[in-house]
Amino acid sequence: MIGNINDLKIRQIQAQEFLPAKNAVKTQNSKQSFSDILNEKLEKSESLQFSKHSKERIQQRGINVTDSLIEQLNTAADNARLKGAKDVVMIGREAAFIVNIPNNVVVTAINGNEMKNNIFTNIDSAVLL
Repeated sequence: MIGNINDLKIRQIQAQEFLPAKNAVKTQNSKQSFSDILNEKLEKSESLQFSKHSKERIQQRGINVTDSLIEQLNTAADNARLKGAKDVVMIGREAAFIVNIPNNVVVTAINGNEMKNNIFTNIDSAVLL
């Protein structure tokens, strides 16, 4: 016979079989270590994210975003962050990108034709790509 209610609760918990959470994410490679997964997540979070608005503008304006361009933008953002920049216009050959450095987000993009007679406001820094 069970001596007290706490003993009953312990036995009930021990009797339950362990089932993974319904929302648990399965990795493709179950042998991947925790530190590898953490490093992947950190690398992803350190790279610039594109806002919904910027994705729409990139598509509307026909801006070709390549891996090389993304690497240039990430490098420029890292350098701007080191200098204390907050809102940066990053100007390349074919497009300019407005980047919010504290949030690590590309806010909008402008193609070369639109840059000619455009004024950038609320920008504290500029970077040439």
